Amino acid sequence: MEEKGKKEDEKKKKKKDKEKEKEENYPNAWLITTIYKTFKGVLLESAFFKLLQDLLAFVSPQLLKLMISFTQDKSSYAWEGYLYAVLLLAVAILQSLLLQQYFQRCFVLGMKVRTALMAAVYKKALVVSNEARKESTVGETVNLMSADAQRFNDVTNFIHLLWSCPLQIIVSIVFLWFELGPSVLAGLAVMVLMVPINGLLATKARKIQVKNMKFKDKRLKIMNEILNGIKILKLYGWEPSFQAQVEGIRGKELKVMRKFAYLSSVSTFIFSCAPALVSLATFAVFVGVSSDNVLTAEKAFTSISLFNILRFPLAMLPMLIAAIVQTSVSRKRLEKFLGGDDIDSDIVRHDPSFSTLSLDIKPGRLVAVVGAVGSGKSSLMSALLGEMHCTKGFINIQGSLAFVPQQAWIQNATLRDNILFGSPHEEDRFQDVIKACALGPDLELLPGGDLTEIGEKGINLSGGQKQRVSLARAAYSQADIYLLDDPLSAVDSHVGKHLFDKVIGPNGVLKEKTRILVTHGVSFLPYVDEIVVLVDGVVSEVGSYKSLRARKGAFSEFIDTYAQEQNNQMHSESGNNAFISLHNKIRYVCCNDISLDCVRSNVLNCYVSLKRVKFSVYLQYLRAMGWGYSVMVFVVYFIQNIAFIGQNLWLSDWTNDAVVYYNMTYPNWKRDTRVGVFGVLGVAQGLFVFLGTLLLANASVNASGILHSRLLRNILRVPMVFFDTTPIGRVVNRFAKDIFTVDEAIPQSFRSWILCLLGVLGTLFVICLATPFFTILIVPLAVVYYFVQRFYVATSRQLRRLDSVSRSPIYSHFSETVSGLSVIRAYGHQDRFLKHNEITIDGNLKSVYPWIVSNRWLAIRLEFLGNLVVFFSALFAVISRDSLDSGLVGLSISYALNVTQTLNWLVRMTSELETNIVAVERVSEYSELENEAKWVTDTRPPEDWPTKGKLRFENYKVRYRPGLDLVLHGITCDIGSTEKIGIVGRTGAGKSSLTNCLFRIIEAAEGRILIDGVDISLIGLHDLRNRLTIIPQDPVLFSGSLRMNLDPFDRFSDEDIWRVLELSHLKEYVAGLQEGLQHEVAEGGENLSVGQRQLLCLARALLRKSRILILDEATAAVDLETDDLIQTTIRKEFSHCTVLTIAHRLHSIMDSSRVMVLDAGKIVEFDSPDNLLEKQGHFYSMAKDAGITKDENTAL
Repeated sequence: MEEKGKKEDEKKKKKKDKEKEKEENYPNAWLITTIYKTFKGVLLESAFFKLLQDLLAFVSPQLLKLMISFTQDKSSYAWEGYLYAVLLLAVAILQSLLLQQYFQRCFVLGMKVRTALMAAVYKKALVVSNEARKESTVGETVNLMSADAQRFNDVTNFIHLLWSCPLQIIVSIVFLWFELGPSVLAGLAVMVLMVPINGLLATKARKIQVKNMKFKDKRLKIMNEILNGIKILKLYGWEPSFQAQVEGIRGKELKVMRKFAYLSSVSTFIFSCAPALVSLATFAVFVGVSSDNVLTAEKAFTSISLFNILRFPLAMLPMLIAAIVQTSVSRKRLEKFLGGDDIDSDIVRHDPSFSTLSLDIKPGRLVAVVGAVGSGKSSLMSALLGEMHCTKGFINIQGSLAFVPQQAWIQNATLRDNILFGSPHEEDRFQDVIKACALGPDLELLPGGDLTEIGEKGINLSGGQKQRVSLARAAYSQADIYLLDDPLSAVDSHVGKHLFDKVIGPNGVLKEKTRILVTHGVSFLPYVDEIVVLVDGVVSEVGSYKSLRARKGAFSEFIDTYAQEQNNQMHSESGNNAFISLHNKIRYVCCNDISLDCVRSNVLNCYVSLKRVKFSVYLQYLRAMGWGYSVMVFVVYFIQNIAFIGQNLWLSDWTNDAVVYYNMTYPNWKRDTRVGVFGVLGVAQGLFVFLGTLLLANASVNASGILHSRLLRNILRVPMVFFDTTPIGRVVNRFAKDIFTVDEAIPQSFRSWILCLLGVLGTLFVICLATPFFTILIVPLAVVYYFVQRFYVATSRQLRRLDSVSRSPIYSHFSETVSGLSVIRAYGHQDRFLKHNEITIDGNLKSVYPWIVSNRWLAIRLEFLGNLVVFFSALFAVISRDSLDSGLVGLSISYALNVTQTLNWLVRMTSELETNIVAVERVSEYSELENEAKWVTDTRPPEDWPTKGKLRFENYKVRYRPGLDLVLHGITCDIGSTEKIGIVGRTGAGKSSLTNCLFRIIEAAEGRILIDGVDISLIGLHDLRNRLTIIPQDPVLFSGSLRMNLDPFDRFSDEDIWRVLELSHLKEYVAGLQEGLQHEVAEGGENLSVGQRQLLCLARALLRKSRILILDEATAAVDLETDDLIQTTIRKEFSHCTVLTIAHRLHSIMDSSRVMVLDAGKIVEFDSPDNLLEKQGHFYSMAKDAGITKDENTAL
């Protein structure tokens, strides 16, 4: 494996260089040549083995010919017969050994090609430019790595057949010519006719396949978004709309699949007819040409075994061509991606958000960048990171960078690894950073301290904690320049103050470094060295706080509007003393979103079960197909097999005519019946196969439909806890890989399995018929076979499972990398990530390689068994040659020669079916997860409920999951109609839990909540969730039109929608877009600024017109202007509603009618803000911290 790793690297370098030369326009067709150059050695070696094996294949029919003439000629010596039998065995064994050597090399080659492609895609993803990145979503890029690389793998395994098939065909024809003379041409003509028909079918199939991929991509993209935004869907009760969207795409996908299945059954029909038609044409012409031509046993059966050799290349070529066609689609996709622009190129791009900007920042300064939403603050950051394209001018940066993005990017690793981010661990420095970033108290609460495993996307950290970890990573990195994109927005005000004092500000950890801080917090501005004011992408003013205030320009107005009240206060206590005294009172409780029994276990428990696949899983699949279908398919295939055997028995009878009519004229009527019956049986075979395949195709499409819709229905009804503890990748995998298997692999392997099974049984039947002695041997052979097969299947299945389990980390690491690209590039850590990717891929190869080897192990054993069957059938024919007619000998040996391959396939298919059926098991595992409460129950609230909007909690207790501590300890309170309630408390005091309870995201442990006197636990979830409205912490948007994002059910008219857009101050923006309401929102709302996303969420709330509104911190990531807009809109539009605001900034709730102070899950104070300030309790100390005092509040 080690050498492999090295080889990998060389390959990738070659690949990369190759790309660079042709970078100018998106280069074409370089991928195949590159792969060839890298791997010529192995290719030539395996070709040599294949050639020898092909030639040996033609020795057996010649031996068979000798064998038959031996049985006919009673005078020859017995030892000749025994010699032929032994020779047959020897040739067969030699053939097996060569074939396995060839396969071993080919499969390893396939594995290497896949690995190289995966590594190249990963490497490219690290340097790809932002434009190229926007062309494809994360899902599509991951697809390149999974599906497309896999396709290459599959084709490489069989690439030699491209020359080997034609070679086999030519050699067979030459030998046939010796046997039957020119009449072979008739058979050949039939074969040649098949080729164009097949070509036609292949091109058709390709079109369908491309369409199918499109639907698949689209469906996965939506699924990905649904799973990422599942919380929002639940809070808004939007699941049905998205379920319908996915079902719609899936419906189209199934239609396309059905078409594809029909096409493939037509081509199957042609192929199963081919051997029968070919031999029919040949023999008919042969006996028809002249009456001298008599079909003897040796001629007939030698020809038949040659035709049997022909069947394989003829069947494989079209399949190979189809596979190559599919791969060419993948090749284009890969070349387009790998040939895309790299980040460092200076292609001109007209980016409107920067008109003219000139900015000079001295080392060691702290520079704040302020401006309204959409004024280009984040774009300035991107430009400094080199992520944006320059239209003109240049950026000059001296020193290393550290970057804290607006939305924290957290890796799926331990907390310590997230902070160290590849730097060596120095305990003192680490502790300093932890302390400065206020992570100490959080670490005490995390079960593993700084070694706690963090789920993907930082699922088990709260928003503020993620942001602090992100900041700690920067602080630890010891860079020269720090780009901080609004790092203080997601944390509470007092934590923000602590972070500013201890990390960013003039006496923080970073005081010696150059810091560029984008911020919305006006309170920090007096302490920065320089302020840059952006207006519409232009630097309007630069200067210190005092000079800008004095100038009375844009900045001054900006400050006057927002900050008078903060300002007076800020100077009076700009010490740290207040903060230290606070520390005793604060009990940080972390993790509002997930309980922590999931430390290491949660993220790693990908099960690898050791059991056999239960029989019930097969039954489940058959049930999904429909019992009627299943039985019919089996019966039809069975009849087809009978026709096949009948045809050959008829042939052996026919050859005996040569003995009967020896030296007599062969009567014509006899000839015609012989040919006629032979032909009819041949065509019957084809028809039955066609029928069987059609039935199976229909059945399997039904099954796919049923299994997918069951899975989807259930996943949308699973409680939130499931999503908090399951990595999203694992769920997506069910929808991607497993459904793909159910759609495409299972029907295929199911069909092949039935055909193989019947084929083996037929063969044994014929041999026993010819030489009854053989029955004695069947039992021991079967026993050996059974053990080999069980032993292999168990191992193989486990290896396949390990393979798929070790594959998901590759993909999740990849999608994580793509989403955190700007951070990785800013820190310059591309190489470390490359290395990690190589390690993950190697881990996967450790299970792929043994699997390949185990296949070879099996094949050698099985082929040996098959060779024994040949040997014994020949031996018994020699022993009992006096009682046998030559026709039957020929029949039984030519059958036996064929059995080896069929046996091999049977085990292969059994194993593949077992491996694939696991997908059904995994899909059904997720279709049987426990659901949350019903969406609609029998007790439905009145239509206009809630009319008043009165809330009442009665001794309400809740825990995230059974067996965990309570998060809320008996909350009791009354909230009157139209009251405005502010909810405050330290991070993790249970504020978010409170909203989760209102929406029944978590169910009560005891106690109840009444809304207008209705107990919410008695009504359906959708009845409840559709009547409440929340503006969530992080605005989640889905890809689709703007309209769909506001109103997925199309319940409202366009007028309504324009009205709410006006109220949420988005009207001019939307009206300015070309498509207006139909404007496409990108995945996750990437093409709108965070502020605009937040305003859209406000518009959603306005549209729903509920009586109860919950504001979860909606003001965190928004600058002051937007904040102001949202606040005033809410005051005005929701004046008749009950509003609960969960606030980090106390200003936003100073005008509430009452304030609820939570601490550790209990209500400690609940009264009007004025009274609370007088009481001088918890609230007073928080207010003092945020710089709000009694007199000032009255002034407001």
